[in-house]
Amino acid sequence: MINYLKKIYYEKYSKKSYSLSNVDLIIDRIFTKQKKGTYIDVGCNHPIKFNNTYLLYKKGWNGLNIDFDEESIIQFNKLREKDTNVQTLITSSDGEEKTLYFYHNRSAINTLSKELADKRKNKYKEIKKIKGKSLNSVIENTKYKDSKINLLSIDIENYEYEALKDFNFKKYDIDLIVTEVTDTKIKDLEIYNLSLNKILETNLYKLLIKNNYKLINWINSDLIFIKNTYKGQSYLDNKTW
Repeated sequence: MINYLKKIYYEKYSKKSYSLSNVDLIIDRIFTKQKKGTYIDVGCNHPIKFNNTYLLYKKGWNGLNIDFDEESIIQFNKLREKDTNVQTLITSSDGEEKTLYFYHNRSAINTLSKELADKRKNKYKEIKKIKGKSLNSVIENTKYKDSKINLLSIDIENYEYEALKDFNFKKYDIDLIVTEVTDTKIKDLEIYNLSLNKILETNLYKLLIKNNYKLINWINSDLIFIKNTYKGQSYLDNKTW
């Protein structure tokens, strides 16, 4: 009887996470009273599985999903039709040709980082030369060019800093940024054991601090930054951040 009641309780009151490490539940709690909003998901990979924005999509949000993999974007167009889904490689500047270390189609670990590719146990199958676009340029060519962006989720396999270093943080005053960070110095890259000291040393952390963000949490390899001026309610104590 007790187990049955527990099952009924969890089915009614618990929320399912779609992220790899439950980070979407933290995102949802931060925006708990915001029924509508806009996100950008860079390196979106799959519309549901291991996705940081699908929970918000189910809630009524919409946004821009970006991935260089054609099959990924085909799936997003089928399952996330309220979103804008763009197939492109995100680089520092428009037309920049990059070397892609390619494992296979639909792979979440295809990367522009030679350092990361060389460290992995599984070796890439081929090297591709691909021209990309800046994140600024991609947004400017969508309906979100003048929109308030509430969330940026970016996971592009050790290329996050390069993608964001020339991003227009002033125009796109994003409330929350969730970004992956990979420490290529550790032995097993698939076991993330980041310390706070290591995070504070990264160029990505320094860039976001410089642009008026603060680190509020991290889960495995996902760092969560919030804008210092964000006026939403805390999911911890009903006070502003």
